[in-house]
Amino acid sequence: MNVEGRYLFHKNQNKGSSSSTDVGDEMNSVSSCVFDVKNYGAIGNGSTDDTPAFVDAWKAACAVESATLLVPFGFTFMITSTLFSGPCKPGLVFQVDGILTPAVGPDNWPKKDSRRQWLVFYELDNMSLTGTGTIDGNGQQWWDLPCKPHRGSGGKTFPGPCDSPTLIRFFMSSNLRLSGLRIQNSPMFHVKFDGCEGVMIDKVFISSPKLSPNTDGIHIQNTKSVGIYNSTIGNGDDCISIGPGCVNVDIDGVICGPSHGISIGSLGVRNSQACVSNITVRNVVIRDSDNGVRIKTWQGGAGSVTGIAFENIQMENVRNCAIIDQYYCTNKKCVNQTSAVYVRDISFRNIKGTYDVRSPPIHFACSDSVACANITMSDVELFPFAGELIDDPFCWNAYGVQETLTIPPINCLLDESYEKLSSLAVFNYTVWLIPMFETDCILIMWG
Repeated sequence: MNVEGRYLFHKNQNKGSSSSTDVGDEMNSVSSCVFDVKNYGAIGNGSTDDTPAFVDAWKAACAVESATLLVPFGFTFMITSTLFSGPCKPGLVFQVDGILTPAVGPDNWPKKDSRRQWLVFYELDNMSLTGTGTIDGNGQQWWDLPCKPHRGSGGKTFPGPCDSPTLIRFFMSSNLRLSGLRIQNSPMFHVKFDGCEGVMIDKVFISSPKLSPNTDGIHIQNTKSVGIYNSTIGNGDDCISIGPGCVNVDIDGVICGPSHGISIGSLGVRNSQACVSNITVRNVVIRDSDNGVRIKTWQGGAGSVTGIAFENIQMENVRNCAIIDQYYCTNKKCVNQTSAVYVRDISFRNIKGTYDVRSPPIHFACSDSVACANITMSDVELFPFAGELIDDPFCWNAYGVQETLTIPPINCLLDESYEKLSSLAVFNYTVWLIPMFETDCILIMWG
């Protein structure tokens, strides 16, 4: 009904009375805009390769305005790594009401196919991926590959994924919508947006086991104007990760966990430059997670992270509730470097709940040479989930203000007034007019 309504809204209709012939023609036009993969030869038994049918249905739908490629309810369709490319006519809908899945495990992955990605949507504008169905990545066998360690249930280290496919990737596209679907058990990242602009994600459910490695729920990079709303994400890595080149990201109404929390970064890896700005995370619940909200950068990087707001966040048994880490490293071989991604204008407001006492709930580890600046703490109240706090909140070279008392107290935050004076010499040219005697002024350019 939504598909028909969309088409009829755009159709130029006669304002006068319609004959039965007119109504019949209109309904035929509506039907012609729905491209059911079953009509293109898809079997839907979960084992037959239905890729050719999907490719043919895509080509047909791509050429029609406001068309719908339909993956019908009641069937399981198996397809291999596929590129769905544009440009297409505007208003294209990829509607998954059934189950869509790749082959099970790396041994069954076609050798000719990319092992880095499965479904790729490329160079599209005004396109939606939606429906009431499930996209299942069959990730278990990928998680067990002996490439990257991950933690087992008893604390033991087990192998993990290497060269594993991202389940869904949107690349170099604009005005995208992802909604309604259940996306689960990805071999690696569940959904990735790269080089996109204008992204709306609403009411999606993303799920994989807590110990599944590198299964970020939603990852965005080099992408701007993103909204992520009313969604539930539980997985083995960040529920949402924000990479370099992201601007204007709004996250609201998300339930996250178990996971590694909501992360900006990691940024600046291998001495690269990364810029992220204007990110808002609000009205979020994070539960049973290794981290809450965090910013992580590598030593040696360059660029900036600015204008970040974490607001109205409920923590439930979260380890490391609020983190800024400019010493991020995934191994023990990282060397100290002086350059760093600059972090400033970060606010934590109305952050409340409980934390895992194995780590301090607040941890701000900033670069020796590039301090974190203008951190604001307000209405932060975090209590032990069980037991007593072992270590106090940690700060290193972090400047900011507490608008209200913080629980637990964060007495390690440095006075912002000194940082502002020093930062002027590094980042701005400031003009001062200093009165000399009664009438003259000396013009000082400090930069």
